[in-house]
Amino acid sequence: MRILIVPEDFRKDQYILRPLFERLFRELERPSARVVVCQDPLLGGIAEALELERLREVVDRYRGMIDTFVLCVDRDGKRGRRGRLDETERELGAEGSFLAENAWKELETWTLAGLELPSAWRWAEVRAEVSVKERYFEPLADRLGVADAPGRGRKPLGERAARRIDAIRRKCPEDFDRLARRLEAVAGAGW
Repeated sequence: MRILIVPEDFRKDQYILRPLFERLFRELERPSARVVVCQDPLLGGIAEALELERLREVVDRYRGMIDTFVLCVDRDGKRGRRGRLDETERELGAEGSFLAENAWKELETWTLAGLELPSAWRWAEVRAEVSVKERYFEPLADRLGVADAPGRGRKPLGERAARRIDAIRRKCPEDFDRLARRLEAVAGAGW
């Protein structure tokens, strides 16, 4: 089975998404799943990632090589984003071939959910923060001395967080766990 993760911008997001999804599929007892992060075409941000024509370009380019496409974007505090993703799934997906999810605020939240956070930080506050990247993720990367690593710390922190996929699922039920359950259903239906 081949899964193409489609981020709004792979240049940093790949370092979060690849390790999380590789670990998720091992947890779902699908260790042979091949997780690839879409790099071509580059979707240069949320506007392009939500543009139906650009997503059709991705699906058309990789059709036949990919079993399931998974669009992962930030919610950025936009209440209507989930509805937009539902519409995109209806347009592009058949039988789970195209799934879309938005991180409750930003993808970096999923990473933070899998890490040991400073004791002064409360998860409810982290989860509620719209600018979680600037307020929590980047300061943590600086504090841990990994800000100069690929993706401004996303690579080492994404890999570390992936080891605790159960914590991410538990702390992010409305987005990451929801997507994990949907992928599990698709996998059980014939992968």
